[in-house]
Amino acid sequence: MRKAIAAVVLIGTTLLMYQTVFAGAEEDRLAFVKYYKTRFPDIPFAEYANGIYAIDSDARGQWLEIEEFPPYEFAVEQGQEWWEAVFENGKTLADCFPQQLDEIRVSYPRLDERLGEVVTLEMAINQCRTANDQPQLTYGGDEIIDITAFLAYQGRGKELEVRVPENDSRALAAYESGKRFYYSKRGQLNLACADCHVTSVGQLVRADRLSASLGHTTHFPVYRSKLGGMISLHKRFAGCVRDVRAKPFALQSTEFRNLEYFLSYMGNGLKVNGPGARK
Repeated sequence: MRKAIAAVVLIGTTLLMYQTVFAGAEEDRLAFVKYYKTRFPDIPFAEYANGIYAIDSDARGQWLEIEEFPPYEFAVEQGQEWWEAVFENGKTLADCFPQQLDEIRVSYPRLDERLGEVVTLEMAINQCRTANDQPQLTYGGDEIIDITAFLAYQGRGKELEVRVPENDSRALAAYESGKRFYYSKRGQLNLACADCHVTSVGQLVRADRLSASLGHTTHFPVYRSKLGGMISLHKRFAGCVRDVRAKPFALQSTEFRNLEYFLSYMGNGLKVNGPGARK
């Protein structure tokens, strides 16, 4: 029976990967959602914003208890202070963002038409600081993570609506780059993102279950209990790459920004619920 189930999962994953090679972005997304719906028919689409806690009922109870006194509150409060801090020229970060405060988080990642590349929220924050003669913040550092935690909290309940314009070759190239990264095997363990989060989703790795990639970007940045602090999405990317014994790319590298673009598009329609708390 286990071999039969494994075979079905493998066939399903192979078909999904075949579809994503030849389909457009929206066809990819629909196939992605359909795969998880078929695999876990009792899990509502909206639940995937909760990561592994959509799948693991035992862990979900512990997570809900943690959420009663969320360990990321300090990051949200500190992030608000950084957001409202006045630069020497009298401006603040808010002056660089034309969106309403609760819409900033879901506006990223996006293709910057002037630069012709994907810009993430962290990158946009540093662009703002540069434009106001302020030093850039260290990607993965406390200050920039706190700011994104504050913006994620303000954006809770807003749906992801990442756009990949079909008439923009640069957007399509960035999307395809992120997709290739997701399905490409790497490292000494010769594993792709999809091997863990599509093929083996829900299975145990030591004491932890593997989450679905659907909704992976909705809840970052997150407080990780085992690390005792906040991490960004790209820090998690780097950790995954390191786990398969490959050399991680730099935080906010083109590779990771394109991967975020792809995964965020796959999660369109899910609601932002960051910052989150994870084991």
